[in-house]
Amino acid sequence: MRQPLLRRPLLALAGVALLLGACAESPQPTTTVAPPKPSGPPIGSPTTASGKQRIALLLPLSGRAAAIGQSMQQAAELALFESGAKEIALSAYDSGESAEVALQAYQKARTDGVALVLGPLFSNSAAALSSSVRRGGANVIAFSNDESAAQPGVFIMGISAPPQVRRVVDYAIQSGIKRFATFAPRTAYGEQMSRTLESHVSARGGKVVAAELFDEGAPDLTPAAQRFAKEANVEDAAAGKIAVLVPVAPPRSATVLGALNGVGIDKASVQFIGTGVWDTPGIGADAQLRGAWYAAPDPARRVDFERRFTATYGRPPHRLATLAYDAVALASQLARQKPGGDFSVEAITNPNGWSGIDGVFRFLPDGRAERTLAVIEIQGERSAVVSPAPTSFVGTN
Repeated sequence: MRQPLLRRPLLALAGVALLLGACAESPQPTTTVAPPKPSGPPIGSPTTASGKQRIALLLPLSGRAAAIGQSMQQAAELALFESGAKEIALSAYDSGESAEVALQAYQKARTDGVALVLGPLFSNSAAALSSSVRRGGANVIAFSNDESAAQPGVFIMGISAPPQVRRVVDYAIQSGIKRFATFAPRTAYGEQMSRTLESHVSARGGKVVAAELFDEGAPDLTPAAQRFAKEANVEDAAAGKIAVLVPVAPPRSATVLGALNGVGIDKASVQFIGTGVWDTPGIGADAQLRGAWYAAPDPARRVDFERRFTATYGRPPHRLATLAYDAVALASQLARQKPGGDFSVEAITNPNGWSGIDGVFRFLPDGRAERTLAVIEIQGERSAVVSPAPTSFVGTN
């Protein structure tokens, strides 16, 4: 079966830049709707007077994350403009910083009669919508990457960390590594990464030889690094090289790796692996990370988007802006499924998946998302894809 694509082939890149920079027409601002006062008016029509399907965009347009919300809103507008979609009408609702405000925004969107909700961004906000969705509200494609917020009808589009761990572990095993270890902070995230590594390594026939969770706020990580070194027994060359998962973002990663280096564990003795927290500009500036692997969407796919966005809005997009772009492109595809669109769970969970800037993805009935990810090696100022992301889900379970 042919895989549905999220966006049409764009014009030649130079042409797109000229189109966006010189054309009298440009991405049109979405309508922004403030959170409502509690009320219970009749639900409006999901179709506008001109026959377009109403799509809600729930983003933090106020508060500390307002800059992220604005960048994502602009990416959504750019997607609508570049795709030429005539089937949908976007309205932005301020989901603020709290679950309460996000729920109010969702209720306002539902009153307005939207067919589909894109957003909110935060996991607690997404989780707060589940009961309304179960009562017959519009399905939600949230931008959170927290799988615990996923529910039937509340789909999590963000790039979650467990699949990143599984992907890089698979690549390490394919590269001949059989022993694994985790050195991670004692946080919900660190504990989840440790559990994911342990379960997946076991399922793949490897062995986890050490798992050390350190105090996130500890000024001196030497004692934790010493315990880890003793447990991991890195010096046992006959047992083979160890891949060490360090799911810590910069700049803290420099301190963590420095502690390991201080007890003789460095990139020469082990293979460092990580998650998408390393998918950040300038990650190669830390020499301790050069040669490390992590799984993430192929960065080459973002280059053109970032150039077009910058040419249109005069500044680069936030890293999360691609989620909004891909979500709007997906909504336009769903609107074309049949007259009046098809925004059902069955349509959203098309097993063939969807293709966007962040690669190929699909939603599962329980609300989680699966993505095809590349494995990237950090190589100084530049990083290199050492294992390309699959281009479809053909052959996967």
